[in-house]
Amino acid sequence: MKKTFKKSNEDTIAAVATRPGESAINIIRISGSRSIIIADRIFKAKNKKPVKKMQTFSISYGFVVDKKGDILDQAILTLMKGPKSYTREDVVEINCHGGIFAANKILELCIENGARLAEPGEFTKRAFLNGRIDLSQAEAVIEIINAKTEESMRIAAKNIMGQTGEKIKEIRSRITDVLVELEASIDFIEEDLEITPYEKLREKINKITEETSILIEDQKRGEIIKNGLKIVIAGKPNVGKSSLLNALAKKEKAIVTHIPGTTRDAIEEILYIEGIPVILTDTAGIRKSRNIIEKIGVQKSIGHIEESDLVIMVLDCTLKIDKTDLEIYEKIKDKNNIICLNKVDLGCKIKKSEIKSFASSKNIIMVSAKEGKGIKKLEDMITKAAFTDRSFSTEERIYVNNRHKNILKDVLKLLKSAEDAMKVKMSEEFPVSDLKIAYNLLGEIIGQKTGEEILEKIFSKFCIGK
Repeated sequence: MKKTFKKSNEDTIAAVATRPGESAINIIRISGSRSIIIADRIFKAKNKKPVKKMQTFSISYGFVVDKKGDILDQAILTLMKGPKSYTREDVVEINCHGGIFAANKILELCIENGARLAEPGEFTKRAFLNGRIDLSQAEAVIEIINAKTEESMRIAAKNIMGQTGEKIKEIRSRITDVLVELEASIDFIEEDLEITPYEKLREKINKITEETSILIEDQKRGEIIKNGLKIVIAGKPNVGKSSLLNALAKKEKAIVTHIPGTTRDAIEEILYIEGIPVILTDTAGIRKSRNIIEKIGVQKSIGHIEESDLVIMVLDCTLKIDKTDLEIYEKIKDKNNIICLNKVDLGCKIKKSEIKSFASSKNIIMVSAKEGKGIKKLEDMITKAAFTDRSFSTEERIYVNNRHKNILKDVLKLLKSAEDAMKVKMSEEFPVSDLKIAYNLLGEIIGQKTGEEILEKIFSKFCIGK
């Protein structure tokens, strides 16, 4: 029977930290208690100085050699001794020439001499386990790697500096302050001690509740900045949806004809509006049809609407509003939406007051996609509709990720429960119980109360060598 060995956090690990393929250089990273021993076995400095005698944060030029002493490659070795390294362990990085064979051969030598291949994200995991960074900072590492825009990179950079973690620690500290007061009133109920009035403690919890709500609300905005705003252009056939896509994209992306139903499938375009990535989808015209292909296109349109962050409903303003328009609005009324009256250059038969009679949308705009009229105003409206707050700024806000948001939602329920209990003057034991659970849940965000299964899920998203 084959034995299986559990991988230990005390093992020395090694990995190629650069992308596979031809490049100027490759980096092989080693971390752990045997890093220096392994490096001395496979690296011979030009100046004959062993790695173990090098100063931390110093580099050495030399050669990588195999067991026979044959030179495999020229290399530069960097030494970072623990605890002042990324993982808080002894870390060695070997810069060799680019190419798959050279890097893999050096990695093989590391493993032959006592290292094991690092798992995805294991270097960053060790940084977390060894107290170099908290869990929110570790997650920010993968966010900065996956950043698609300058704004999303700024968000990740702020989080990697610990902004999210500091906010969570602050909230936990304030909950602790309230808990101390509540538990003191329980433990010393018969003592003549000066205890903060119940109402003032409730006010403190109320402020924490408000701040937690803001973090949850801003998560959606942060996701839009990081991953893009999904906008669907919907409406009847031949109302100018494709022309509007082309006008916003500023290029001929979609085919435009006078024949209704030209667009049978969704056409997607990625563009940027005020630095925000926008995934713009032009869908098939929605109407009742016997054509099988068109019916499939309509069903796909409805699917895109359901998945969108914002829907732009296009009306042909040269025609009166009809039953089909009203049916389409019924499908989008619960979505964040903009109603766009197109073809104003041909004369408009629809008044905004008519739309307000059946639609709750505050965002109504008149445009000519063909002539480009109103397009800049529409872009501004998209930004406002996406963020609801024109002053919204990445510099002023803290952005949590989806995992944090789900935890914060549970925390919010507990805070409200504690607040309600205090409002009706229930015994201190009730809010104390809720607040203690909330405190522990917040610890999961920064990694103070997180199971191994959650950690494995987080770090499995990393590439090997990070």
